[in-house]
Amino acid sequence: MRRLFPVTDETAAPAPGGASGEGAGREWSLDELAAAYAYPEPGPGGPVPWLRANMVSTLDGAAQHDGRSQPISSATDMRIFGTLRALADVVVVGAETVRREGYRPARAREDFAAMREAAGQGPAPAIAVVTAGLDLDFSLPLFTSPLVPTLILTGASAAPDRVAAAERAGARVVTAGDGIGVDPARAVHALADLGHTRLLTEGGPRLLGQIVAADVLDELCLTVAPMLTAGDAQRIAGGPAITVPHRFGLVSMLEEDGFLFTRYGRARQAY
Repeated sequence: MRRLFPVTDETAAPAPGGASGEGAGREWSLDELAAAYAYPEPGPGGPVPWLRANMVSTLDGAAQHDGRSQPISSATDMRIFGTLRALADVVVVGAETVRREGYRPARAREDFAAMREAAGQGPAPAIAVVTAGLDLDFSLPLFTSPLVPTLILTGASAAPDRVAAAERAGARVVTAGDGIGVDPARAVHALADLGHTRLLTEGGPRLLGQIVAADVLDELCLTVAPMLTAGDAQRIAGGPAITVPHRFGLVSMLEEDGFLFTRYGRARQAY
C-alpha cells in the first residue's frame, strides 16, 4: 500500500525496490487504516451527522459483476471495508442489496474493540435497512442474531403487518418519510436522534442515487478496480439525474496492486 495523495515528502520519496509513495512496499496496519479514514472531529457544538459512502467501481464504471460487488473487489479493499465499518455507528443499506449480497450482522472486531470503546461506541455498528415495502426475510441472522438490533428505515405508510413482523423479529422500525418511501434527509436526522452520527452507506446504487439527489452525502470512499467488464452493470449511483452535478474535492488516494482507494468530500469539510 502506498499513499499517492495528499503529496508529502514521504509520498514522493522512493521506497526500497523503486516504488514511491508513503507506506509503499508493506501492508498497512489496521490502526494506520483507521487513522487514514477517521471521521472529522466534532466541532464546538458537538457531533453532527456525517454520511460517507463506500463503493467499488471498475475502470469502465461497473459497480457489480454478475450482480454482486465481490468479484471486482480485492483483499485490501475488504480490509478497508472492514475498517470503515469499525469506524461507523451505523451502516445504512438498501433492501435490494441486503437480498442480493446476503447481508449479515456486523461483527465485533477485537482489533477495533478499544478504539470503539474509547469513542463511546458499542461492540459493532448497527445495520439500518432502507425499505419501503419491508419485503425482507426476517428469519435471517441480520434480524434474529445481531449484536446490535437491526434498524428498519421506512415510511409512515408502510404496511402495518410488515412493520409488526419486523418488530417481532427484534428489529427497530424507524419512520423516515411521510409516505411509503424514505426521505434520505429525514433518515440522516432520525439516525442522529438515536445517537448515530458516524454514518456509512454501502449502497446499493439505487439508494446511493437517492442520497445524492437529496444532497446529504458528505463523503465518498471509492475503490477503483483495475478491471474492464463491459456489459450493462449498474453504476455506483442510479436513478434520475440531478439538475446540477455535485462537485466534490479529492481528500486522499491510496494505491495497491493497481487498485486506487480514493476519498472525495464536500468542500466545507475540515480534515
